[in-house]
Amino acid sequence: QVQLVESGGGLVQAGGSLRLSCAVSGRTSSTYAMGWFRQAPGKEREFVAAKSWAGGLTYYADSVKGRFTISRDIAKNTVYLQMNSLGPEDTAVYYCAAETSIMHLRDGSVAYWGQGTQVTVSS
Repeated sequence: QVQLVESGGGLVQAGGSLRLSCAVSGRTSSTYAMGWFRQAPGKEREFVAAKSWAGGLTYYADSVKGRFTISRDIAKNTVYLQMNSLGPEDTAVYYCAAETSIMHLRDGSVAYWGQGTQVTVSS
């Protein structure tokens, strides 16, 4: 069992930055690929970014490439999503996700989800 708790969401003006954190706990949590998804009002949940447990593989959605950076600190059991140059289109609830296979995670087949944290970008 793996538990995920997100934090760091909030209200920010367009062009600003936020860093989301996901605290990971549970057995063998360090062997999971970790990722972020988001869901805007009236839309389906979509993939944002993922990183393999060893950090060798990283994927981003085209819509965030060059603006968002996913990182993980295995010693702290924490995953981060640094979000820069935010725009109103980034407004959504952001979810942390864990899955043994990064390919499955990227496709949305996720074993564990966090509860989500709201990010609101004002224009």
